[in-house]
Amino acid sequence: MQYVKLGRTGLDVSPICIGAMTYGDPKRGHPVWSLDEETSRPLIRHAIEAGINFFDTANMYSQGSSEEILGRALKDFGDRDDLVIATKLRHPMRSGPNGAGLSRKAVMTEIDHSLRRLGTDYVDLYQIHRADQTTPWEETLEALHDVVKAGKARYIGASSMMAWEFSKALHLQKENGWARFISMQDHYNLLAREEEREMLPLCKDEGVGTMVWSPLARGRLTRPWGEATTRSESDPFAGVLYNATEDSDRAIVETLCAIAEERGVGPAQIALAWLRRNPVVVSPIVGASKTRHIDDAVASLAIKLTDEEAARLEAPYTPRVDSQGVSDPKERARISALIGMRPA
Repeated sequence: MQYVKLGRTGLDVSPICIGAMTYGDPKRGHPVWSLDEETSRPLIRHAIEAGINFFDTANMYSQGSSEEILGRALKDFGDRDDLVIATKLRHPMRSGPNGAGLSRKAVMTEIDHSLRRLGTDYVDLYQIHRADQTTPWEETLEALHDVVKAGKARYIGASSMMAWEFSKALHLQKENGWARFISMQDHYNLLAREEEREMLPLCKDEGVGTMVWSPLARGRLTRPWGEATTRSESDPFAGVLYNATEDSDRAIVETLCAIAEERGVGPAQIALAWLRRNPVVVSPIVGASKTRHIDDAVASLAIKLTDEEAARLEAPYTPRVDSQGVSDPKERARISALIGMRPA
């Protein structure tokens, strides 16, 4: 495994990050397709043995049980000093006042809960799970700075938002001497390229590394068009992200499968190799529910696409409404309610 730096830092991470939303008690909440601890542990161990040291979770995944399962497995199978553990906060963790958001109270409360569940004294990367429109940026950013200064997080990061919002946050951090966002988790793959307009250029200019969520488009880039899985049939958010551009998406997937067949590899390897052509993409976040998913991700690191192959993959793309797939606030609220999340 050849490790890379995350953004403009000295932090070494594997160029594949394991997304731990896949691991958690499905009875505890979103997502309903998560794997229990007995099934999850061998996968986490397999990733570590493959040289992967980067793991991303969130407090809201299975209402905390993802952090619990991941923390126990990493303690048993890995060396804490080698591992890079990332978690997130913002979405609801309990009903009632102060149960969600990015207020100072929420930040200080949730970092302690996450550390307890993960069984560690610190996380390497503490991220905001979207912006919080009800809390002033200054309040959130100063609280995150204090978390870093308290030694509870080594670095801080952000996730999907408008580029102007992220630019504003970076400006406030610089102006006030606060700890700076070193990473951005954004939605980017062959079927969703809207971040190429503003966010990715901004990250490149600011030296911010990107961790791509849904790099395989909720599995659409791993199999022939039309094949279904248990997850695809129980993931309402997938429809929001991709249904509007099905015609062009199908053409992309068919081209992807053709190139994969020509090279004698799986389509997931080609899709991940395409992401690496963009130098601002540091580490796609792969949700691995089988060991072969991890093996495919690692194998993709050896693939270098030609310009001609990339052009074939990119040609059918149809611009979508935005990086989230939908702009109507009511529709966003409806989908957020389905998956137990606040609208972004």
